[in-house]
Amino acid sequence: MKRIKIVAIVGPTAAGKTALAITLARLFDGEIISADSMQVYRGMDTGTAKPSKKDRTLVHHHLIDVVSPDEDYSAACFERDAEAAIADINLRGKRIFLVGGAGLYVRAVLAGLFEGPGGHGELRERFAMEARLYGREHLFRELERVDPLSASRIHPNNIHRVMRALEVYCSTGRPISQWHSGHGLGKEKYETLKVGLIKERDALYRDIEKRVDRMVEDGLAEEVQRLLDMGFSPELKPMRSLGYREMGDYLSGARTLEDAVMEIKKNTRNYAKRQITWFKKDKDIAWFSPEDKTGIIALVRDFHACKG
Repeated sequence: MKRIKIVAIVGPTAAGKTALAITLARLFDGEIISADSMQVYRGMDTGTAKPSKKDRTLVHHHLIDVVSPDEDYSAACFERDAEAAIADINLRGKRIFLVGGAGLYVRAVLAGLFEGPGGHGELRERFAMEARLYGREHLFRELERVDPLSASRIHPNNIHRVMRALEVYCSTGRPISQWHSGHGLGKEKYETLKVGLIKERDALYRDIEKRVDRMVEDGLAEEVQRLLDMGFSPELKPMRSLGYREMGDYLSGARTLEDAVMEIKKNTRNYAKRQITWFKKDKDIAWFSPEDKTGIIALVRDFHACKG
């Protein structure tokens, strides 16, 4: 059976993925599936750099504003929802553009996620209590002890992934890294062209700082305050994400606005580094400068013209 074709546009934050995707989707009569772990949340617009209403009028976007910040949403949920969107777009004869910097979400769609063990509520509560009593570093050191391979792949501050890896180990006796390798990730479900956008690092960092400044000017603090006023706890996972956590600290009086903005910029630069590291491991990605639209358009045209 002929596989569905997908163009995936990936790369670090502030690389220009959204603008490129809109250009390509309009040129090739396509629709966009947002592969962003934060744009799925309703009410979290400014801090997640969602496409504008005008852009979403120009091109139909999928998987934006899917759930509320207090609802659970995971890469597995995204895989399920993206598959439904892909089938719908393909049925209507449109081209499919998967666009975003969330590497795990992109991989979930293109290669699937492993069928690991289910959640374990008692263990999760225990780890959450240990994190409160002894700090996140305590849990990460424990993960380094029982599963050093997973620890090398998970950022120490990503407490949810640290807890999940410990949960899998304690409930099954097997490291989550073994579950991953046993699943044989990597066999892609679709015929995919992967386009990566990359900028010279200094230019990328300048654009990240400009983006953060623009978010603040556009009302990031007001957005966070509005979410808090709606009753969303500052401890919710989305509210602890990049930009929202730092601005929440400012609103609570824990730091000044200047400090919060500086921290967002620093953390966003670090996040971009991790994104680049993730995507550089995929040797199937064709890397381009955002300015090389002619080369990218030619590659996409050839990909869709190929009958293979």
